[in-house]
Amino acid sequence: LQVSDRGNELQLNLKSLKVPVLHGSNGLSQKAAGEGRASYYYSLTRMQTEGVLKVGGKAEKVRGLSWMDHEFGSNQLAQDQVGWDWFSIQLDDQTECMLYLMRRKDGSVDPYSSGTFVNADGSTRHLDLNGYRVEVLGRWRSPTSGADYPMKWKVTIPAEQIELEINPAFQNQELITNRSTRVTYWEGAVNVRGTARGKTVGGAGYVEMTGYAGKLSL
Repeated sequence: LQVSDRGNELQLNLKSLKVPVLHGSNGLSQKAAGEGRASYYYSLTRMQTEGVLKVGGKAEKVRGLSWMDHEFGSNQLAQDQVGWDWFSIQLDDQTECMLYLMRRKDGSVDPYSSGTFVNADGSTRHLDLNGYRVEVLGRWRSPTSGADYPMKWKVTIPAEQIELEINPAFQNQELITNRSTRVTYWEGAVNVRGTARGKTVGGAGYVEMTGYAGKLSL
């Protein structure tokens, strides 16, 4: 990957440490009731990443882990859906999980919401909405858009004996894309800590939230 913007540069080499993960049913991820309310969706959940970051003429070597998503389809949100909350989590026990909540206008969560747990060896477990819980522990109101976002979460996956607390790296990671897609939403880095199978675990992740600054329309 190569990025250059106003004199700043980022060059990264990425190598997947696990096989691709297919979400949903063999890669078909249903988002609502009815034909066509789905997307094809796969991820590379743990990618070894190394490269160079140049800022203000100064170069620094960087390294870490990346996550790549590829989701594609022709569907839009159902009439009773306003947006989604999406989580990608990399734990330091070499496991990962992807979870999403499709939110309805009445405040409920669509039962087609689902997720995937990825074991250290790359094998996966599909999670339906009954297989995980997401509890909001805090909120943040954007001073720019006025949108009121969840801003701290407790995530529980009982079958994997996982209980996590998720905190944003910083609150204001809202994107207001007036010069491109004209969608206002929040997405950004989060820190993760908790327990997995009785052991303390930490990690990092990414959260995307849409529909809080008005119904998402693409």
